[in-house]
Amino acid sequence: MRKVAVIALVIMASVVLVASSLAASATKEECIAKCKEAAQLITEKGMDAAFQELQNKDGKFVWKDSYVYVMDFKGTHLTQPLRPASVGKNFLETKIPDGRFLVKELIEMAKTKGEGWIEYMYPKPEEMAKPKPWKLSKKLAYVYRVPGKEIFVSAGLFE
Repeated sequence: MRKVAVIALVIMASVVLVASSLAASATKEECIAKCKEAAQLITEKGMDAAFQELQNKDGKFVWKDSYVYVMDFKGTHLTQPLRPASVGKNFLETKIPDGRFLVKELIEMAKTKGEGWIEYMYPKPEEMAKPKPWKLSKKLAYVYRVPGKEIFVSAGLFE
């Protein structure tokens, strides 16, 4: 009887851990909604006021394991709440670990289609804390052009 109780507790603990792990992951729907909300904020409040809110790492545009950032069509970060030192820096010619020029792809998507998903391989944050070579995981980035402007917002998630 005691063995059954221990097994039941282990199973219950596993279910809770899996459920909390899933709850901590951003969804595609959330990424789309947050990006469109950020674009609306920029349109309504202007870039300066909106960028202050978007740059807040404790604000509503940083959630679960994702966040919204803003870039211009030249490849410069205009906001980056988790890496504020990136703001003002250009990443157009930067290759990501899978060898692609991701920023060029994001800009092309924003310019030509206005919005969409780009899939690529990238190390998860916990992986980047380890020495190279990093294990790469599948990541999806949603990109949404801010209407009437040469900037886009983006948010991503790991699958």
